[in-house]
Amino acid sequence: MDALRVQYVNLEHAQNQKQHNTEGLNSASLVVRRGQPFKLTVVFNRPYRLNRDGLTLRVEQDRLYNDIPITFSKDPSQSQWTAYFQQGSLDSSKASLCVSSPANASVGVYQLQLLMMSSFGPYNFKVGQFTLLCNPWCSVDSVYIPDESQREEYVKNDFGLLYQGTAKNIIFRPWSFDQFENGILDICMMMLQVSPEHRRNWKIDYSNRSDPIYISRVVSAMINSNDDSGVLQGNWSEDYSGGVNPSDWTGSGEILRRWAQSRFSPVKYGQCWVFAGVMCTVMRVLGIPTRVVTNFDSAHDTNGNLVIEEFYTETGEKLPRGQDSIWNFHVWVECWMKRADLGAGFDGWQVLDPTPQERSEGAYRCGPAPVKAIRERRVDMPFDIPFIYAEVNADVHVCIVQQGKVLSYSIDTDRVGSLICTKSLSSNRPQDITSTYKYTKAIQPVRSNSTMAAPILANNSSSADGLSVTLRLLKAPVIGGNISFSVTVTNMENTRKTVREHVNAQAKSYNRSPSDTFWEAHNTIQLAPHESKVLEHQISYSRYAMLGDGQLVNLAAVVMDMASQERVLASEEFNLTSPTINIQIADEGSVVAQKCQVAMVTFTNPFSEPVSGVLTVAGAGLLEDKVLFNVALQPGESTETAVKFTPKMAGVKMLHANLRLNNNPAVIRGFRTITVRPA
Repeated sequence: MDALRVQYVNLEHAQNQKQHNTEGLNSASLVVRRGQPFKLTVVFNRPYRLNRDGLTLRVEQDRLYNDIPITFSKDPSQSQWTAYFQQGSLDSSKASLCVSSPANASVGVYQLQLLMMSSFGPYNFKVGQFTLLCNPWCSVDSVYIPDESQREEYVKNDFGLLYQGTAKNIIFRPWSFDQFENGILDICMMMLQVSPEHRRNWKIDYSNRSDPIYISRVVSAMINSNDDSGVLQGNWSEDYSGGVNPSDWTGSGEILRRWAQSRFSPVKYGQCWVFAGVMCTVMRVLGIPTRVVTNFDSAHDTNGNLVIEEFYTETGEKLPRGQDSIWNFHVWVECWMKRADLGAGFDGWQVLDPTPQERSEGAYRCGPAPVKAIRERRVDMPFDIPFIYAEVNADVHVCIVQQGKVLSYSIDTDRVGSLICTKSLSSNRPQDITSTYKYTKAIQPVRSNSTMAAPILANNSSSADGLSVTLRLLKAPVIGGNISFSVTVTNMENTRKTVREHVNAQAKSYNRSPSDTFWEAHNTIQLAPHESKVLEHQISYSRYAMLGDGQLVNLAAVVMDMASQERVLASEEFNLTSPTINIQIADEGSVVAQKCQVAMVTFTNPFSEPVSGVLTVAGAGLLEDKVLFNVALQPGESTETAVKFTPKMAGVKMLHANLRLNNNPAVIRGFRTITVRPA
């Protein structure tokens, strides 16, 4: 009888990837998940004979391999590699071969070979390659998440919303994760290969890639470029020459492709939400459930004493003192995994932060830290729990100073970590997850019926023995209009008072102390015993028009009792609401995969001067590339642009637009989610 030879092997890409929930992940190789069988169709030169022909399947990762005897026993193991012919598939020269990997197999790219030793000599056949990912659908995989709606949102959803601004006025920033775009899966695999851990000892690295804890720490370090060939270079200087303003990025795909095309030179530039958005993409590609989280009023406690000190002058100007700071918002990710190293009580969501702030075991990375451990202040556990605990729990000590002398002192225990939120399941609204991190009751933002959050008006009060001061915005501040606010001063004693009011406004970036004062006012008023007076103020647009995209206002009022020299401070940091771009689709119910559709993108100039700029429209799974239009509008004039798009696949997708103006620092944004039906 002729020697058994393999003529052809079909890797059954479509069938396998549908069963493994990897449809749409774009790669030349087969993409499957660990702990779950996949099927190959093998065509021999003659029928296979059980008693005479012996076949072995070799699964090889670089120079490490497993030789798996092929059996007829349909008993796939989730603890070791197995391979078996399906019963009844060997009646002819065609056979169905099932291969199953252990649920803790190393993530990466593998080569497959069929080996045979017979009287005719050794023989091997190169079958091809496959990429193996974590499996949140497999109950014994350490990233298993039982709810299908969570798997859809945290693994398969290729768009999201990153929340910025302030807890009282949340800004929705659309973001394309792009995990199904061309080349992204292969780039994520390259990231593991160029990591310092792989270069240091490739054998140990492959072995450790079975553990999502290890994988997540490698990726957290590789997203920033501070001490490796990482993806992004951070820049908070407001000088973005030689690179891209972080506010201009709209998704992860372009960043990851630039990094790979440059042979792993860092892409310029990123800030916290960009680092987090890119890490979310990589982790979802690798099969680890991931969501982006925003912590409003996030403390950066450099000395670990859980105290952030803030200093004001006697006229309300905030001073840039100290190494510690409070970011108006900070963005990181949470990944879902078991923590066998800590015990079952700490399974679930883990904080990972790729923004380079502090070193962890010698590298700029942070986590994975169990959210439950942060809530319970388990600072004895790995990784980086004390730093994250301070980000959501530090106290704020506020001082009014004059020539080095402290004139007034107060402690705020509620401001830090005022709201922690993430995108809701199957919704664009923020989900408040503050209670998972801390026991303190969180601020509850007011929500409008639209997809945008309605701002709460700031209402900040402070009082001492003799005076009470309340600072309140009279209406939600909108770019282009006046900032209207009031200062209410109350005499709490039985004696008449003469008081001096100082009000100060400074521009502020989200991650640092304010810059110089751009507006101030000073008044002297008389107060009868127990009398309250309301002083109303307005800051015209011309005074704050220089504010850059995403900048905030630090507003402070200091009221001094002229007789006792007692001073009371009330302050508020707030962002201004931007105008929006409107996106409409004539018949949203008719959007079908592989069929061309049209969206109308509309914007009206709300400013009192002409504007011009570039309108960019993008959408993962809807547009092959960004679409750009030049825009020039007179005050009150509108532009309406038709954008054609063809959805690649069924599901919920996002079309988003941004308008970068030439003569105005505001960046105008808008988005629309679209449900695509199967063809």
